[in-house]
Amino acid sequence: MSAEPMLLVDDDEVFRERLAHALRQRGHEVVTAPDAEAAVRAAGRGKLASAVVDLRMPGMSGTELVPHLLRLQPDLRVVVLTGYGSIASAVEAMRLGAHNYVSKPADADDVLAAVMGDARPVETGAGAAAPSPTLARAEWEHIQRILSDTGGNVSETARRLGITRRTLQLKLKKYPPRI
Repeated sequence: MSAEPMLLVDDDEVFRERLAHALRQRGHEVVTAPDAEAAVRAAGRGKLASAVVDLRMPGMSGTELVPHLLRLQPDLRVVVLTGYGSIASAVEAMRLGAHNYVSKPADADDVLAAVMGDARPVETGAGAAAPSPTLARAEWEHIQRILSDTGGNVSETARRLGITRRTLQLKLKKYPPRI
């Protein structure tokens, strides 16, 4: 356990407070922030041990927040937490300096394992290729990548995908398919 607090950034107040409570029960000091701007202010006030950042938030996204936090505190261990996990968003978060990536639903133990670097990678066997994603999963990841490329603009994403905005909105309402 570190003397410095952990920063927890999530726009979902109920989730944020429940996770913060669970982390405190495990002996960690936790500072919470409802958005990126509050997170930057918190990081500017004092040394943090780590930061757990939601990927999708109104205003500045989690991937946009990661570089700001690392500029303020270069040694900060950042974990990106999201309910919209995809390979593309994981790669982007890691490229920007995140140490780990956790998909919701995640509990306090999952988050702590990711922060401490103890999360175990999925073993596929020696020399074995990773299983191919299902067609539904590949489609979902492609949509997420294009949505990320357009900065979350649904109309532009629909145009680039060649589908109607309504069809895209229906696809975005679905949970990500299992691999």
